[in-house]
Amino acid sequence: MASSPPGAWRRRLLLVALALAASALAAGVAVIGALNHESSFNPASIAYDLKLGTSLRTASRELAALGVIQSAWLFESAGRLRGDAPHIKAGNYEFTSPMSPLALLRKITRGDATQVVVRFIDGWTFKQVRQALSQHEALKHETRDLSDADIALKLGIADGNIEGWIFPDSYYFARGSSDLAVLRRAHRLMQKHLGEQWDKRPSRLPLASPYEALILASIVEKETGRADDRALVSSVFVNRLRIGMRLQTDPTLIYGMGDTFNGNLRRRDLQTDTPWNTYTRAGLPPTPIAMPGLASLQAALNPADSNMFYFVARGDGTSQFSQTLDEHNAAVTKYQRAPRRAGQK
Repeated sequence: MASSPPGAWRRRLLLVALALAASALAAGVAVIGALNHESSFNPASIAYDLKLGTSLRTASRELAALGVIQSAWLFESAGRLRGDAPHIKAGNYEFTSPMSPLALLRKITRGDATQVVVRFIDGWTFKQVRQALSQHEALKHETRDLSDADIALKLGIADGNIEGWIFPDSYYFARGSSDLAVLRRAHRLMQKHLGEQWDKRPSRLPLASPYEALILASIVEKETGRADDRALVSSVFVNRLRIGMRLQTDPTLIYGMGDTFNGNLRRRDLQTDTPWNTYTRAGLPPTPIAMPGLASLQAALNPADSNMFYFVARGDGTSQFSQTLDEHNAAVTKYQRAPRRAGQK
């Protein structure tokens, strides 16, 4: 069989080389275009907490999962080619508009993190949340003239009851951000934590829905003086729910009284019926009474295994738990009705 002349082979090799070069050039152009192409995402803002010690690979995956970038591989590869991997800086970053992967790399290597913060405290009511937002000078106040129900509907809370649906945490944001965007983030975080805890719950609990768990967690939040007592406090209310015993908890009663509460509970208050008066009504109140933190969500869905049905504050932040009413009455006499010692306030 006749072989091709040497010149023909050289021409073929040249054509192959040119084709490969053209392909590489086209791929390079495509990559450069992708690196400069702005991503797109739907939420009004996305917050990302880049923790100290996070690798570029992990950050790339987390940013892709949030929808800030489209390709974790492309972002990571560009960062390594640019030598950015050792230089990414921890911080709280907020993305309020789409940006290209290259712009994002510059942002996290400069440490252009958000520094403005608003804090929602465990156990606050939504009224207190609104006060904190209203007083924050760095926010754009879009909710100031809205009712609680209007805000709830904007967050996608169909029944209009927003109490309890905001997760207490520190929220970092860019100056000029909307207070509604902050609330949207806080609501999504509560949904996330509540959903995770509900999915891990034991089957024996007398709770019919995640919302009931949220209500119980808010009561546990308000009734717990010391973290070590939280699971036992939860067990008292769970034990009462199991046997149909009224919860008889002051924080729900106080919540139902609203602005008429002056700091003192009287006998007539305990006897005045409201939907939140757990002295006059059985079961859980109709809504949460505050924002429970993660520890209270966990306690509500993982109560201690106990036979306790009562507890009373000792006056030092801890509680005395009892199985029977006689034991409880004795504890009340000891810790709340006993004469105060000299010097005790």
